[in-house]
Formats: sequence, C-alpha cells, structure tokens
Amino acid sequence: MKVVAFVGRKGAGKTQLICELIPVLRARGYRVGTVKHVSPDVEPDSPGRDTHRHRLAGAERVLLYSSRHGAVFFDHDGRDVADFVARFLGDLDIVVLEGFKASAYPKIEVYASGEPLAGEIPVLAVVTGRKVVVPDGVRLLPRDPEAVADFIEAEVPEWHTEGAR
Repeated sequence: MKVVAFVGRKGAGKTQLICELIPVLRARGYRVGTVKHVSPDVEPDSPGRDTHRHRLAGAERVLLYSSRHGAVFFDHDGRDVADFVARFLGDLDIVVLEGFKASAYPKIEVYASGEPLAGEIPVLAVVTGRKVVVPDGVRLLPRDPEAVADFIEAEVPEWHTEGAR
C-alpha cells in the first residue's frame, strides 16, 4: 500500500487536487481511500442523532449502516493515524491523506502562495502553477492530476503498516 499526505496552507487547493486525483488513480486500476485531518473540535457525528447518543452512552464503536452507505464512529485516546490507516484502509492500494503535516508519511505539498512548507517540513514534491523556490531534491510538479499520479506511482514508496506504529 502506498500512503501519501497532501499538505499545504489553508486555501492552497488540497481538496480540489485530491478530488481530481482520485478518479485518475481509479482509472489506473487502484483501490483508493482517503483520510481528512480535522480540528478536534469538529464532531464527525451529528449531536442528537441515534449514533451520537450510542457513543455518549459508552459504545466503543458505532456502525451506521444502510443498504447503500456505512460509517464507523469512534472516539480514541490520541493514537497515531497510522494505526487507523492500517486497521480500516490496509487492504487498499493507495491511501491519500489531506493534512497530517506532522506525520511520518511521505508528503506532497500543494502550494498557492506565501512561504512554501517545503522549507519547514520534508516533502517529496511541490504541486504548483506558480514560480516557487524549493529545497534541493524536492520535485516541482504541475497542477495536473495525471502528472501527480505518475509521481505517486514512480516515487512514493510502499508503506509497511508495521513500520508506521
């Protein structure tokens, strides 16, 4: 499984690029999953809904299920996202994370303006349509999902879940 985190400043276009990249990867035959980093203040469930009430009552995990969709809600003790990627997405070919700039996962920065993160944190590449100075060894990629998919296939290493813990 390849795991890659797309990082960048707010408003850089991370979500848009990821939404353009997913169908490209799927068309190439990959099974793709995503993980979105959110503030701890964001409640993924809806307060007052039955699933939320089950969690408040003490259920360790709550599975929301219909004939078309499913979701698992759970609280955790701050464990690293790698544990959950391995547990819930480990059977996929590629997992794309949005955010997680402090994680150990390989990172691709989506750059629009300001100072690039590439000078602050290690990144494999910077995706941009602008001129930007990046550290030696960091590739510049166009804002083209085909080019980004090519880079992921060629340059993002396989991630072994046992090494993620």
